[in-house]
Amino acid sequence: MRLTVVSAGLSTPSSTRLLADRLAESARAELAARGRTASPEVVELRELAGDIAHHLVTGFPPPRLSTAIATVTAADGLIVVTPVFAASYSGLFKSFFDVIDPDALTGKPVLTAATGGTARHSLVLDHAVRPLFSYLRAVVVPTAVFAASEDWGSGGDAYTDGLPGRVRRAGAELAALMAARPDGEEPEDDVTVLERQLADLRFD
Repeated sequence: MRLTVVSAGLSTPSSTRLLADRLAESARAELAARGRTASPEVVELRELAGDIAHHLVTGFPPPRLSTAIATVTAADGLIVVTPVFAASYSGLFKSFFDVIDPDALTGKPVLTAATGGTARHSLVLDHAVRPLFSYLRAVVVPTAVFAASEDWGSGGDAYTDGLPGRVRRAGAELAALMAARPDGEEPEDDVTVLERQLADLRFD
């Protein structure tokens, strides 16, 4: 299956890319357990910043950006990860999805995630990132993953899952939605079909 990861991290190395890789591995492993194979393909927006700006002002995407857009729109499932800037997703992250056709992600399973310096930014996922993909009529998995600086290496406690647990759960939810569709089947226009399938699934 086609699993595409969109990472909006700006540095190298990047905690945003690190989180993206962990989520991709979780989803890949869960798909393998379900008898499906996937080799995650990563779209690094940092490398496309100039091309995205060019497309916004001219209306014509350069070849490298066209390839990235095609990779995203052809995916069976998406993992999107953004750093938090000024209490929202990054401008680069938003600009990339601004140049994608508004109907291209209809019915597509999407796992959303973000990184930030403090857990106080975690509501960005529910107040900014999730509404963006709901507007694009994608099917957003229930578990969104936020990683603050203190989360790396965290095992959680008796009341909350640590980062590894959240990564596993989110990856399982994405894999379940992806595996629910036969290979090669186009996304349903009515996203409630996938939502109903998700409601029937159980995760350990």
